[in-house]
Amino acid sequence: METENNLQKRLAQRPLEPVHKGLGALPAGTVARAVGHVGSLGWNLLREDVSLPVAVLSDVRLRHNLGWMESFIRTYGLKLAPHGKTTMSPALFHWQLEQGAWGITLATAAQVQAAYQFGIKRVILANQLVGRANMAILSRLQEDANFECYVLVDSPVNAARLGRFFSERGQQLHVLVELGVEGGRSGVRDAAALESLLTEIGRWPQSLFLAGVEVYEGVLGDEAAIRQFLRRALDVLRELDERGLLKSDRPLLTGAGSAWFDLVAEEWAGLDLGRPVDIVLRPGCYLTHDVGIYRAAAERIQSHNPVARSMQRGLLPALQLWAYVTSMPEPGLAILGLGKRDAAFDAGLPVPALHFRPGDMPAPVPAPVQWQLVKMMDQHAFMQIPATADVQVGDMLALDISHPCLTFDKWRQLLIVDDHYQVVDAVETFF
Repeated sequence: METENNLQKRLAQRPLEPVHKGLGALPAGTVARAVGHVGSLGWNLLREDVSLPVAVLSDVRLRHNLGWMESFIRTYGLKLAPHGKTTMSPALFHWQLEQGAWGITLATAAQVQAAYQFGIKRVILANQLVGRANMAILSRLQEDANFECYVLVDSPVNAARLGRFFSERGQQLHVLVELGVEGGRSGVRDAAALESLLTEIGRWPQSLFLAGVEVYEGVLGDEAAIRQFLRRALDVLRELDERGLLKSDRPLLTGAGSAWFDLVAEEWAGLDLGRPVDIVLRPGCYLTHDVGIYRAAAERIQSHNPVARSMQRGLLPALQLWAYVTSMPEPGLAILGLGKRDAAFDAGLPVPALHFRPGDMPAPVPAPVQWQLVKMMDQHAFMQIPATADVQVGDMLALDISHPCLTFDKWRQLLIVDDHYQVVDAVETFF
């Protein structure tokens, strides 16, 4: 079996692909460079060694956020399987595993396959596994005895299809009953639907292994409703255990997106089934955080949760985009060389954070709050500024974002920088 160290080396030795955006000019005569060699090239953003726009990750802030979440989870005695769909970066998955994560959560069979190629062997597929080709992917991976995967199921129809498919192959699939709420996403809505599902799972004892219960509370926006939903999950898990339906020696109970993980920890930490239970939280955006929807969530958590309050510093935004001012066509308007192809815009437009003028400023300075993006096109952003603002074509802007998931998927490679914007590493994504 390939060791963790070898897997890390294999990621670092992958060839750098200069055809993609967000890199610097490779030294003359260079045929290929490995991703792991980027830190040796001496690139610095402020010296304009890197082509803009670029997505950068703060090394210091990433490590802070990793430590923060590890401490939070450990204090509650829970486990962590961060949602990998946020970054789809196996290198960052390994950072998370090295910081104590129990496993990685993923959303599709293709994502599971990509993660497996780089050594991710314990996975929660937080979705329904539908379709023969998707089932075949999981079946192939399960030929590895060290691969451990949990799949959600919420309908008797799909339970029957899964049971038949894996029975034909002489394999057993670990399934989690997904609970849902009226008007929400997937998941069993009521007791009758749950009973129908359990009956069907019971028809396939050789191929379906009922391992536990899963919820996603993020479809609810009200704390009282979320707590009620989480308590329902506890009740269902206890019921399944009392009826002898849970086949695992360590039943699995899992939930928690990036906005309400504190409530999940508070409600579930005291669970006692009289035997070991793995309670696994799945937030993904904590690693890079943001200045939008997850900052708002973090502020609520810091003010309400005693464990979060006890930690001196909360989560920090670790992902920024840098872009040039490319045009000053009229007073009060600056056009930036960055657009919808580069940054998330579904939960608010990017926010100007830093301003830097190459050759004229010793260091970036905070961007005035009056500088605001008001519109984005594919490759352009419209920044509204006071008519007298000191902005020139060629100036550099760092922008914070909201919803990191939909920024990561726009980049094949992201640079990791230190506090002086020296490039120290790079990571790849596999969307």
